[in-house]
Amino acid sequence: MPPRRPIAQLPTHEVANTPPHLGDQDLWSQDIVLQEGVLREGAAGSVAKLAQFGKDAGRAEVMEQADEANRHAPELRAFDRYGMRINEVRFHPSYHALQDLAVSNGLSNHAWCNPGPGAHVTHAALNYMLNQMEGGVMCPLAMSYAAVPALRTTPDVAEDWVCGLLSQRYDRRDIPASEKTGLQMGMFMTEKQGGSDVRANSTQAVPDGAGYRLTGHKFFCSAPMSDAFLTLAYAPGGLSCFLVPRFTPDGARNRFYLQRLKDKLGNRSNASSEMELQDTWGILVGPEGRGVRTIIDMVQGTRFYCAFGSAALMRQGLLQAVHHTRHRAAFQRRLIDQPLMQNVLADLALETEAALTLSLRLGRAIDKAEAGDARAGKLARIGTAIAKFWICKRAIQHAAETMECHGGPGYIEESPMPRLYRETPVNSIWEGSGNVICLDVLRALHKDPETGEVFLEELAAARGGNRDFDQALARLQQDLPSMVANPASARHLSEQMAVLWQASLLIRHAPSFVSDGFCSSRLGSRWSGVFGTLRGDAVSRALVDRVAAV
Repeated sequence: MPPRRPIAQLPTHEVANTPPHLGDQDLWSQDIVLQEGVLREGAAGSVAKLAQFGKDAGRAEVMEQADEANRHAPELRAFDRYGMRINEVRFHPSYHALQDLAVSNGLSNHAWCNPGPGAHVTHAALNYMLNQMEGGVMCPLAMSYAAVPALRTTPDVAEDWVCGLLSQRYDRRDIPASEKTGLQMGMFMTEKQGGSDVRANSTQAVPDGAGYRLTGHKFFCSAPMSDAFLTLAYAPGGLSCFLVPRFTPDGARNRFYLQRLKDKLGNRSNASSEMELQDTWGILVGPEGRGVRTIIDMVQGTRFYCAFGSAALMRQGLLQAVHHTRHRAAFQRRLIDQPLMQNVLADLALETEAALTLSLRLGRAIDKAEAGDARAGKLARIGTAIAKFWICKRAIQHAAETMECHGGPGYIEESPMPRLYRETPVNSIWEGSGNVICLDVLRALHKDPETGEVFLEELAAARGGNRDFDQALARLQQDLPSMVANPASARHLSEQMAVLWQASLLIRHAPSFVSDGFCSSRLGSRWSGVFGTLRGDAVSRALVDRVAAV
């Protein structure tokens, strides 16, 4: 934390024209878009919980812990002093403090512990707030949340593991799951030769009594300190899903071997590893030969995290940029009062609001799908891919622009901006990079034509609210059949569907100065994709103040 009374009068000059420390943030009360969205999407009963967590997670101390957890990256301790394998990953104490904050507030399991209307909306809102402070700790939270539907396909496995995942106690001890007060779940699917093409995997699973023995390798193991992992391997009946625990039922360490930790661009507080499996004990989850089908719900859940996690990075980046420009002057005017800077900030604010609004709408679709609404399930299925692709893609450019708003001070490591910037690409890559996701959009439309009908019905609710939107919607309806038939159009189609969905939601729910500015810039004829190119009449300080009221 900054000194209480930093010295501004230095021997050669006085430090002036620099922003004060931002200090504590209230991630709930200062975010009107989040408040409106939570109420609109059916989670009004969670307001008190969200309000308290917004204060707790927004403390300057949490931001400092996030910085320390990233500066002091995890370390692999594969062997103990006697040369015995222990597969231990050591973390800085700040990482554990952040995990304790998250788990004790239900960030890995709120939706499953509180089923009903608004459950996944609240879950997204909680994680959205903490993700603004630190994205790396979110990986094990995301996988622990997303693993529950896959585990429930096999009641015997669910009985042994789901209760521990629903605990709100963070237990960092490396001991058998049966002795712990809380559990976390990891995942490793990809191999060197296949990547996202998991059917190219070579890991084999041989039946062995009540379980299986797995042999092979995994090139990316997320959160290797987890208590168990879901993975894919070829059993006699085909590609299948398995749960691989850290310890076998007799209390011995399971036979898997961490090879090294990945030296990643960002997400540095989180450990990612390569892993060898040699006669590793595992339990079948779901039927043999149905591994992809079994684990796909987990993938859907982690993609949901990618979407609202990227929206969170946008929000924090914009907030930091607005704070800087409100307190920094150039050419005799505050930066925020300069017309061109206003254009940039207003454009960034539009993107930020659109990303969060879409994420929370997706949460309501998931809530309704969990309640048995088949049409909501179709919207959640394709909507998760659409949101994951577009929000994550836009977050990368958004982070670069918010960093640029700071000038040189935003580029140095003492600023939070480099960490936010490095964090954005992982969400676009993890759980399927852009091409994989866009082809998944096509797959959803091909497999079930009603999915397209449900999506267009969702957009049509805003028809008549904006001319640019109406014209763009008509073009999409006309071009949709030909684009679905052409894989080379998958990115263009996914982008159009995402932007139109965001526009539809803003037309219906946001003030007109927000929806009109978004539609004229994103759906009009002049959009270049570069932030700060709004038409003059669309630039408004109200846009900035609405999204970043600090």
